[in-house]
Amino acid sequence: MEEKLKELKSKVIDKIDNADSINILEDIRVKILGKKGELTLILREMGKLSKEERPVIGKLSNEVRESIEKKLEEKFNHLKDLAIEQKIEKERLDVTANKIILSKGAYNPINKTIDELEDLFRTMGYTVVDGPEIEEFDNNFTYLNFPMDHPSISKSDTFFLDDKHLLRTHTSPVQIRYMKSHKPSIRMVSAGRTFRFDDVDDTHSPMFHQIEGLVVDKGVSLANLLETMNTFVKYLLGENFETRFRPHHFPFTEPSAEVDVTCFNCLGKGCEKCNYTGWSMELLGCGMVHPNVLKNCGIDPEVYTGFAFGMGIDRITMVKYGIDNIRLLYENDKRFLEQF
Repeated sequence: MEEKLKELKSKVIDKIDNADSINILEDIRVKILGKKGELTLILREMGKLSKEERPVIGKLSNEVRESIEKKLEEKFNHLKDLAIEQKIEKERLDVTANKIILSKGAYNPINKTIDELEDLFRTMGYTVVDGPEIEEFDNNFTYLNFPMDHPSISKSDTFFLDDKHLLRTHTSPVQIRYMKSHKPSIRMVSAGRTFRFDDVDDTHSPMFHQIEGLVVDKGVSLANLLETMNTFVKYLLGENFETRFRPHHFPFTEPSAEVDVTCFNCLGKGCEKCNYTGWSMELLGCGMVHPNVLKNCGIDPEVYTGFAFGMGIDRITMVKYGIDNIRLLYENDKRFLEQF
């Protein structure tokens, strides 16, 4: 796989160098970096690698992606400047006309975080799956073992479109859809927008983003879950970060836990921001998949076990980039977005 990545990088760089139009560059970008692109197809083979090989290949794949993206941007800017120069040479310039300054937009930090998380889980052998934002009641609640008197089913907490359809309150329904259409072994993640009634303030919004993961196979244990979470946190944040698991309750997992990480400000020493505990706010929730959820999806809990985890992408983005107001992520102010 290492040779494949290196050959792909060399081949693509040559194609970019020889490209003479923006349309050709866009075609290269889609064929290489798109959801069905050559790089994506190579990364889908990560699950076949050994535990020792995955971090090495994961790091190399990120370097290859960054090199290609940088080269595409440089070539795009070059062709854009060249086109402008040619146009100026052909056309008469009226210096009395109003000057219109055109500028391109910037990538939202939420999307950057989603891309980074999806790439990370791909290197760990997970499949990235999409799902609908308008969801069926049973997929969102019933099959996930929610009791009918659960507070989130109330119309004061959830945006219902009718008795059977709603704006999904989490990305867990994608796991239900996947388990119903795929047999174990299963290893998947899904990221996207979710919706709940909430007052807008510096840290809350009625629309937010989540990423959730699921593993189902024979012999999956709590130890696998703990090790996966520890590996994920250190890969995402750095080797200096530790995890703390606190017992919790979720209808769809048992046992369940919330996961805290080392304080980003003091790295565990204790400071005002963490109330001198050394721990930051909750980063994610996780647990072993409840047997009822497996049964609801046609999977025998006597044969298979699994674990699931989920986290708010908005929260991770705010912590990662030092953003103190969630509204900034949704206002599309170019002055803000251009910082990233």
